[in-house]
Order: sequence, then structure tokens, then C-alpha cells
Amino acid sequence: MIDKLEAIKGRYDQVALALTNPEVVSDNKQFGKLSKEYRQLEKIVKAYEAYKNVIDAIAFNKEVLESGDEEMRELAKEETESLANQKEEVEANIRNLLIPKDPQDEKNAILEIRAGTGGDEASLFAGNLFRMYLRYFEIKGWKTSIMNENPGSAGGYKEVVVEVSGDDVYGTLKFESGVHRVQRVPATEASGRVHTSAATVAVLPEAEEVDVEIREADIKMDTFRSSGAGGQHVNKTESAVRLTHIPTGVVVECQEGRSQHSNRDIAMKMLRTRIYEAAVRKHEDAIASQRKSLVSTGDRSAKIRTYNYPQGRVTDHRIGMTIYNLDAFMSGDINEMVEALQFAENAEKLKQGGE
Repeated sequence: MIDKLEAIKGRYDQVALALTNPEVVSDNKQFGKLSKEYRQLEKIVKAYEAYKNVIDAIAFNKEVLESGDEEMRELAKEETESLANQKEEVEANIRNLLIPKDPQDEKNAILEIRAGTGGDEASLFAGNLFRMYLRYFEIKGWKTSIMNENPGSAGGYKEVVVEVSGDDVYGTLKFESGVHRVQRVPATEASGRVHTSAATVAVLPEAEEVDVEIREADIKMDTFRSSGAGGQHVNKTESAVRLTHIPTGVVVECQEGRSQHSNRDIAMKMLRTRIYEAAVRKHEDAIASQRKSLVSTGDRSAKIRTYNYPQGRVTDHRIGMTIYNLDAFMSGDINEMVEALQFAENAEKLKQGGE
């Protein structure tokens, strides 16, 4: 492990030096790529430095116990157990940091939320989930851009698609894919009965042009009038775009832009992502079946989480975790759950690696 960490430290120093090169600084794409790598390596290097400090302290303690005076030996004895615990913690942290990441984890993501069973209440819940995620993205410092939206008749959304940009977005959000179920008394329910409805969340790794090659001859484009707000511009021009990828049958729509050209650009990004997703899902399904993973990212029909309003709790059924602070959770405080899912996945990877 030490050899591997030394190699990582060497690469970290190389990247740090490269980021001071004027040629790299002037190349936004290269600078962005190296900056992301630097931040990722920095976590491991800091953990390695902490590990070396603990090892040095343990070695010093050993010398004191062997040749120090009585008072120093007593102090060293007191520190021995604490240092041993620190060593175990730092080693565990390093092992987690060294777990190979899926190459998609570093990508930006496209988040899709669709109302499921439950009519207007499902649309309202889809809107609640969307606001929950937006607040979480703000906390993370991620940028968002709505790609398509279809509002519900009573509020919320029948469907909303948003692009999310930042560090390790897909790797952080991928376990949110699945059916989210809500149990609560709808505002429209006069008798006060608790109803169950659902919304489906899909998190897709955003595809770049280098990931997916789409031939223009394979695309059928239709235009139509936008149905959202926008006044005369919306009513008079067919600016909304629908793209169909003929070989796969994948269809995407976009009406968020102010022109047909901008909507086509956004729709092409969505189309590349959907086609790329099929390959990613195949890859993830193969990993999940091999590892018998509990924390699935591929099955969108799986009920993954229940939001119970009367009891003020949210439960993730994959890891059996319940948080009894639903209000804070719906206000974007979801990091505890996200980290628990990542920990469960890492534990499975470590177990798999040790078999």
C-alpha cells in the first residue's frame, strides 16, 4: 500500500506543478481536467500524510517505552491505545479512498423526476423531491440547468429534467435512481386519510460527444409549440423540439430554450446521455449481478425509499436506514443518507476484493 500511496503522491506533485504552467492555465478544458484530478488526489495525499504522522508517533512511543525515563514511559503507555485506534481509522479511510471508482462517477449528471401512481398528489410529490434535490445541490455548490419540464395540473411536475454540474455528481447521486414512495394526507383529501403515491427518479451520467457518436442520418426531428409559460413567443413559434434516434427508438423533447436552435442543442445532449446510459446500465447490471449488490443503480422499478409524513420519517429499504427528521430531509439535508449508501457500496466492493 505504501508504494501505491507514494506513486499517488508523485502524481499529485506533477499535477500541482502542471497547474502553474501558463499553457495549461490558458487551456480551459485541460485546466479543468487537471484541477479535478488534483482535488481527487489531494484527499488521498492528505490521508497518507496523516498516516505517516501516526506511524512516526507510534515509532517514537516505542523508543520511549524501551529507553525513556519512568515518567515518559507512563505518558507513552497512555498514548499507545489512542495511536493504535488512530492508525486503524486512517488505514480504513485510505482503503476506502483507494477503492477503484467507476469512470462514470466523475461525470456530471442528468436528473429526471417523473410523477408515478397517485394523480395530482404524485405530481406534487415530484415537485417536493425536485425542491429537495435543488437545495442539496446548493449546499454542494453544484450548478443546475432545467432541460425540460412538464408541470402538473395542480402544481408540482408530471416530469422535470435537470442537468447537474460539479465534482463527482453522478457518483454521489446514482443511488437515488428508483421509485420514491410517499405516505401522507393529500391537501385535497377531505376525510384525512393517508394516501400512498410515488415518483420515479432516474440519474444518468451525462455523455460527452466523445462518449457517443450519433449520425445525423439516424435522427428524426419534429418541432411543435411550447406548452409552458412564455407569452406570444411560445404561442406563435414552433420552437420546441422532439428528436427520435431511429436505430434505438429513443425519443427526447425540449422546450426550455428560447429558440429552436438552443432546444435542439439541449435535446442532442439529452439524446447522447440516454443512449450512453444504456451501455452504462449494462455495465452496472453486470457488476451488480456479480457482486449481488444491495445498492442497485440500474433498476428504476425498484421501490427504494419511503417518505412517511405522519411519522416524520424517511426509510431507505436497500440499507434499512431510517431518519426521523423528514422536514430537514425534504429541505435538502440528505447527505447522511447519501453517504450511508456510498459506504454500503464501498463495503461490498471491499468484501468482493477480499474474496
